[in-house]
Amino acid sequence: MNISIHFDNALRQRINDDMTMRKLATKTQIAYIRAINKLCEYLQHSPETATDEELREFQLFMVNNGDSGITINATLTGLRFLFQTTLNKPEVVAKMSTVSVARTLPVVLNLDEARRFIQAAPHPKFKAALAVAYGAGLRVSEVVALKVSDIDSKRMVLRVEQGKGSKDRYAMLSPALLQLLRNWWSFANKHGQMFKNGWLFPGLNPINHMTARHLSRICKATAFDAGIRKNVSMHSLRHYVPFLTMSVNVKYTADRP
Repeated sequence: MNISIHFDNALRQRINDDMTMRKLATKTQIAYIRAINKLCEYLQHSPETATDEELREFQLFMVNNGDSGITINATLTGLRFLFQTTLNKPEVVAKMSTVSVARTLPVVLNLDEARRFIQAAPHPKFKAALAVAYGAGLRVSEVVALKVSDIDSKRMVLRVEQGKGSKDRYAMLSPALLQLLRNWWSFANKHGQMFKNGWLFPGLNPINHMTARHLSRICKATAFDAGIRKNVSMHSLRHYVPFLTMSVNVKYTADRP
Protein backbone atom coordinates (compact mmCIF):
# COMPACT_ATOMS: atom_id res chain seq x y z
CA MET A 1 0.00 0.00 0.00
CA ASN A 2 1.35 3.43 -0.97
CA ILE A 3 1.78 6.15 1.62
CA SER A 4 -0.16 9.39 1.15
CA ILE A 5 1.16 12.15 -1.10
CA HIS A 6 1.23 14.37 1.98
CA PHE A 7 4.39 12.55 3.13
CA ASP A 8 7.83 13.58 1.99
CA ASN A 9 10.21 10.79 1.02
CA ALA A 10 12.25 11.05 4.21
CA LEU A 11 9.24 10.56 6.49
CA ARG A 12 7.92 7.80 4.28
CA GLN A 13 11.21 5.94 4.64
CA ARG A 14 11.33 6.47 8.41
CA ILE A 15 7.88 4.96 8.85
CA ASN A 16 8.82 1.94 6.74
CA ASP A 17 12.11 1.55 8.61
CA ASP A 18 10.42 1.76 12.02
CA MET A 19 7.93 -0.94 11.07
CA THR A 20 10.62 -3.13 9.52
CA MET A 21 13.04 -2.93 12.45
CA ARG A 22 10.22 -3.99 14.79
CA LYS A 23 9.38 -6.88 12.45
CA LEU A 24 5.72 -5.95 12.32
CA ALA A 25 3.56 -8.39 10.41
CA THR A 26 2.63 -7.39 6.87
CA LYS A 27 -1.05 -7.10 7.80
CA THR A 28 -0.12 -4.82 10.70
CA GLN A 29 1.98 -2.60 8.46
CA ILE A 30 -0.87 -2.32 5.96
CA ALA A 31 -3.29 -1.40 8.75
CA TYR A 32 -0.93 1.29 10.09
CA ILE A 33 -0.41 2.82 6.65
CA ARG A 34 -4.16 2.79 6.05
CA ALA A 35 -4.67 4.69 9.31
CA ILE A 36 -1.99 7.25 8.47
CA ASN A 37 -3.37 7.80 4.97
CA LYS A 38 -6.83 8.32 6.43
CA LEU A 39 -5.50 11.05 8.71
CA CYS A 40 -3.63 12.74 5.87
CA GLU A 41 -6.74 12.80 3.69
CA TYR A 42 -8.52 14.58 6.53
CA LEU A 43 -5.71 17.03 7.33
CA GLN A 44 -4.61 17.77 3.75
CA HIS A 45 -1.10 18.39 5.04
CA SER A 46 1.79 16.43 6.47
CA PRO A 47 1.19 14.80 9.88
CA GLU A 48 4.53 16.25 10.99
CA THR A 49 2.79 19.58 11.58
CA ALA A 50 -0.42 18.15 13.06
CA THR A 51 -1.59 19.39 16.46
CA ASP A 52 -3.28 17.58 19.31
CA GLU A 53 -6.45 19.56 18.63
CA GLU A 54 -6.47 18.43 14.99
CA LEU A 55 -6.16 14.82 16.12
CA ARG A 56 -9.01 15.27 18.59
CA GLU A 57 -11.15 16.75 15.82
CA PHE A 58 -10.18 13.87 13.53
CA GLN A 59 -11.49 11.33 16.02
CA LEU A 60 -14.71 13.32 16.35
CA PHE A 61 -14.95 13.31 12.55
CA MET A 62 -14.69 9.50 12.49
CA VAL A 63 -17.42 9.18 15.12
CA ASN A 64 -19.75 11.55 13.26
CA ASN A 65 -18.94 9.76 10.02
CA GLY A 66 -20.34 6.54 11.47
CA ASP A 67 -17.07 4.61 11.71
CA SER A 68 -17.35 1.57 13.95
CA GLY A 69 -15.57 1.36 17.28
CA ILE A 70 -13.31 -1.34 15.87
CA THR A 71 -12.32 0.91 12.95
CA ILE A 72 -11.68 3.90 15.21
CA ASN A 73 -9.53 1.89 17.61
CA ALA A 74 -7.55 0.33 14.75
CA THR A 75 -6.92 3.79 13.30
CA LEU A 76 -5.82 5.08 16.68
CA THR A 77 -3.32 2.24 17.04
CA GLY A 78 -1.71 3.15 13.73
CA LEU A 79 -1.57 6.85 14.60
CA ARG A 80 -0.03 6.14 17.98
CA PHE A 81 2.75 4.28 16.20
CA LEU A 82 3.31 7.24 13.89
CA PHE A 83 3.39 9.94 16.56
CA GLN A 84 4.90 8.04 19.47
CA THR A 85 7.48 5.99 17.57
CA THR A 86 8.36 7.66 14.28
CA LEU A 87 7.74 11.34 15.05
CA ASN A 88 8.48 11.15 18.80
CA LYS A 89 5.49 13.40 19.52
CA PRO A 90 3.32 11.40 21.94
CA GLU A 91 1.58 14.57 23.11
CA VAL A 92 -0.12 14.96 19.72
CA VAL A 93 -2.28 11.86 20.24
CA ALA A 94 -2.84 12.53 23.94
CA LYS A 95 -6.41 13.75 23.37
CA MET A 96 -7.41 10.67 21.38
CA SER A 97 -8.91 7.79 23.32
CA THR A 98 -10.03 4.27 22.50
CA VAL A 99 -13.76 3.73 22.34
CA SER A 100 -15.78 0.91 23.84
CA VAL A 101 -16.84 -1.83 21.46
CA ALA A 102 -20.05 -3.77 21.95
CA ARG A 103 -19.32 -7.44 22.51
CA THR A 104 -21.69 -9.92 20.93
CA LEU A 105 -22.01 -13.63 21.56
CA PRO A 106 -20.22 -15.72 18.92
CA VAL A 107 -22.20 -17.73 16.40
CA VAL A 108 -21.96 -21.37 17.45
CA LEU A 109 -23.08 -24.31 15.33
CA ASN A 110 -24.79 -27.17 17.12
CA LEU A 111 -23.67 -30.71 16.36
CA ASP A 112 -26.26 -31.31 13.63
CA GLU A 113 -25.51 -27.97 11.95
CA ALA A 114 -21.77 -28.64 12.08
CA ARG A 115 -22.21 -32.04 10.46
CA ARG A 116 -24.43 -30.61 7.71
CA PHE A 117 -22.00 -27.74 7.18
CA ILE A 118 -18.95 -29.95 6.67
CA GLN A 119 -20.81 -32.40 4.45
CA ALA A 120 -22.17 -29.55 2.28
CA ALA A 121 -18.69 -28.34 1.30
CA PRO A 122 -18.50 -28.65 -2.51
CA HIS A 123 -15.01 -30.18 -2.82
CA PRO A 124 -12.71 -32.40 -0.72
CA LYS A 125 -10.28 -29.49 -0.36
CA PHE A 126 -12.91 -27.15 1.02
CA LYS A 127 -14.39 -29.87 3.21
CA ALA A 128 -10.98 -30.47 4.80
CA ALA A 129 -10.09 -26.76 5.08
CA LEU A 130 -13.38 -25.84 6.77
CA ALA A 131 -13.06 -28.84 9.06
CA VAL A 132 -9.59 -27.68 10.13
CA ALA A 133 -10.92 -24.24 11.04
CA TYR A 134 -13.82 -25.78 12.92
CA GLY A 135 -12.14 -28.79 14.49
CA ALA A 136 -8.71 -27.37 15.32
CA GLY A 137 -9.77 -23.79 16.07
CA LEU A 138 -7.48 -22.17 13.49
CA ARG A 139 -7.82 -18.71 12.00
CA VAL A 140 -8.47 -18.50 8.28
CA SER A 141 -4.95 -17.14 7.65
CA GLU A 142 -3.52 -20.10 9.57
CA VAL A 143 -5.61 -22.66 7.70
CA VAL A 144 -4.55 -21.56 4.22
CA ALA A 145 -0.87 -21.37 5.25
CA LEU A 146 -0.68 -25.00 6.40
CA LYS A 147 1.78 -27.33 4.66
CA VAL A 148 1.51 -31.09 4.25
CA SER A 149 4.49 -31.45 6.59
CA ASP A 150 2.53 -29.68 9.34
CA ILE A 151 0.40 -32.81 9.86
CA ASP A 152 1.81 -34.97 12.66
CA SER A 153 -0.43 -38.03 12.68
CA LYS A 154 1.73 -39.83 15.25
CA ARG A 155 1.26 -37.15 17.89
CA MET A 156 -2.16 -36.16 16.51
CA VAL A 157 -1.32 -32.45 16.20
CA LEU A 158 -1.12 -29.76 13.54
CA ARG A 159 1.86 -27.44 13.55
CA VAL A 160 0.80 -23.82 13.10
CA GLU A 161 3.75 -21.69 12.01
CA GLN A 162 3.85 -17.95 12.62
CA GLY A 163 0.27 -17.68 13.84
CA LYS A 164 -1.11 -14.63 15.62
CA GLY A 165 1.70 -12.73 17.28
CA SER A 166 4.22 -14.47 14.96
CA LYS A 167 4.29 -17.45 17.30
CA ASP A 168 4.42 -21.14 16.41
CA ARG A 169 2.05 -23.48 18.21
CA TYR A 170 0.36 -26.86 17.96
CA ALA A 171 -3.35 -27.55 17.50
CA MET A 172 -5.06 -30.80 18.44
CA LEU A 173 -5.90 -33.19 15.60
CA SER A 174 -8.89 -35.49 16.16
CA PRO A 175 -9.29 -38.85 14.38
CA ALA A 176 -12.29 -37.51 12.43
CA LEU A 177 -10.32 -34.48 11.24
CA LEU A 178 -7.30 -36.60 10.32
CA GLN A 179 -9.63 -38.78 8.29
CA LEU A 180 -10.84 -35.81 6.25
CA LEU A 181 -7.28 -34.57 5.71
CA ARG A 182 -6.17 -37.98 4.50
CA ASN A 183 -9.07 -38.10 2.09
CA TRP A 184 -8.15 -34.70 0.66
CA TRP A 185 -4.44 -35.62 0.48
CA SER A 186 -5.26 -38.78 -1.48
CA PHE A 187 -7.62 -36.93 -3.85
CA ALA A 188 -5.13 -34.11 -4.46
CA ASN A 189 -2.24 -36.44 -5.21
CA LYS A 190 -4.36 -38.55 -7.53
CA HIS A 191 -5.38 -35.48 -9.54
CA GLY A 192 -2.02 -33.67 -9.41
CA GLN A 193 -3.35 -30.80 -7.31
CA MET A 194 -0.68 -30.83 -4.60
CA PHE A 195 3.12 -30.78 -4.48
CA LYS A 196 4.93 -33.21 -2.21
CA ASN A 197 5.49 -31.36 1.09
CA GLY A 198 3.83 -28.33 -0.49
CA TRP A 199 0.78 -26.35 0.60
CA LEU A 200 -1.93 -28.44 2.23
CA PHE A 201 -4.57 -26.27 0.57
CA PRO A 202 -3.03 -25.00 -2.68
CA GLY A 203 -4.65 -22.48 -4.97
CA LEU A 204 -5.36 -23.02 -8.66
CA ASN A 205 -1.60 -22.79 -9.10
CA PRO A 206 -0.16 -25.23 -6.52
CA ILE A 207 2.86 -22.96 -6.09
CA ASN A 208 0.61 -20.65 -4.06
CA HIS A 209 -1.76 -21.50 -1.25
CA MET A 210 -5.47 -20.82 -1.39
CA THR A 211 -6.30 -17.28 -0.34
CA ALA A 212 -8.05 -16.43 2.91
CA ARG A 213 -10.65 -14.43 0.98
CA HIS A 214 -11.49 -17.42 -1.22
CA LEU A 215 -11.93 -19.74 1.75
CA SER A 216 -14.08 -17.15 3.53
CA ARG A 217 -16.38 -16.99 0.51
CA ILE A 218 -16.58 -20.78 0.40
CA CYS A 219 -17.53 -20.76 4.08
CA LYS A 220 -20.47 -18.41 3.48
CA ALA A 221 -21.66 -20.35 0.42
CA THR A 222 -21.37 -23.70 2.22
CA ALA A 223 -23.44 -22.50 5.16
CA PHE A 224 -26.15 -21.32 2.75
CA ASP A 225 -26.11 -24.63 0.86
CA ALA A 226 -26.41 -26.50 4.16
CA GLY A 227 -29.55 -24.53 4.98
CA ILE A 228 -27.92 -22.77 7.92
CA ARG A 229 -29.21 -19.22 8.25
CA LYS A 230 -26.90 -18.18 11.05
CA ASN A 231 -24.20 -15.64 10.22
CA VAL A 232 -21.48 -18.26 9.83
CA SER A 233 -17.96 -16.97 9.15
CA MET A 234 -14.45 -18.38 9.32
CA HIS A 235 -14.04 -16.57 12.62
CA SER A 236 -17.18 -18.06 14.13
CA LEU A 237 -16.05 -21.57 13.16
CA ARG A 238 -13.40 -21.35 15.86
CA HIS A 239 -16.16 -21.51 18.49
CA TYR A 240 -16.82 -25.16 17.90
CA VAL A 241 -18.52 -28.26 19.20
CA PRO A 242 -15.75 -30.86 19.78
CA PHE A 243 -15.02 -32.35 16.36
CA LEU A 244 -14.11 -35.61 18.02
CA THR A 245 -17.81 -36.36 18.48
CA MET A 246 -18.67 -35.91 14.81
CA SER A 247 -19.01 -38.75 12.36
CA VAL A 248 -17.97 -38.07 8.79
CA ASN A 249 -18.85 -40.11 5.76
CA VAL A 250 -15.30 -40.41 4.46
CA LYS A 251 -13.05 -43.46 4.16
CA TYR A 252 -9.40 -43.64 5.14
CA THR A 253 -6.94 -43.81 2.26
CA ALA A 254 -4.23 -46.38 1.82
CA ASP A 255 -1.35 -43.90 1.68
CA ARG A 256 -1.45 -41.42 4.54
CA PRO A 257 0.39 -38.23 5.46
